[in-house]
Amino acid sequence: MALIFTPTNQVRLTNVAIVRMKKGGKRFEIACYKNKVMSWRNKTEKDIDEVLQTHNVFTNVSKGQMAKKQDMMSAFGTENQTEVCVAILAKGELQVSEKERNDQLESMFRDIATIVADKCVNPDTKRPYTVTVIERTMKEDIHYSVNPNRNAKQQALQVIKMLKEKIPINRAEMRLRFFLPGKDSKKTKEKLKTLIKTVENEEFSSGLEMVCLVDPGCYRQIDEVVSKETRGKGKVEVLNLKEVEEKEEML
Repeated sequence: MALIFTPTNQVRLTNVAIVRMKKGGKRFEIACYKNKVMSWRNKTEKDIDEVLQTHNVFTNVSKGQMAKKQDMMSAFGTENQTEVCVAILAKGELQVSEKERNDQLESMFRDIATIVADKCVNPDTKRPYTVTVIERTMKEDIHYSVNPNRNAKQQALQVIKMLKEKIPINRAEMRLRFFLPGKDSKKTKEKLKTLIKTVENEEFSSGLEMVCLVDPGCYRQIDEVVSKETRGKGKVEVLNLKEVEEKEEML
């Protein structure tokens, strides 16, 4: 007699992203919403219900065949469906079509180029590069290949380092205002010296007030130095997230 699947032992899902894992000699699959798997892995999505279409574990999503509890226990050490889903989400293989994969890679490539263009300038002109120029340089000069398992921001930082070997490019500088109160202000300034690129303005009355340009990557360290040396009485205020030529800002 042929096996008949009924609603109690078969779940049919459509238009899903399938994440698959082989473990303990068995195949396990979970059904996710499209475009949510990478968001979960990048930690931009934290709600598991926004990622999983169902908290069920399958042996075959497209056929609606559910995984057996004893197989999950053997492979993952638990029968809890959600815990197994999270384990598969973390290390499973995302099943996508060739077209979907290419679309995702192209989209991430442009996201990376956009981040680089937004964060960097030509140090000679103090003007930003266009996204088109960054994309072309990534393709033709450094032949950059997108890593789908890393987020765009991480890859943008890597791309900046690689681009420096081909074109004049630097992180755009931040403009900060410092308030360093009291007699220890000069000592604090001395400790900040290696973290500051340019001092634009400096005044001293009851304390030291400075306007400076710094590398954005140093901001956290600067904030920690000011807080520690002034025992929380000093202030660091961001005036501009990036310093570019004035006429470029007007545009």
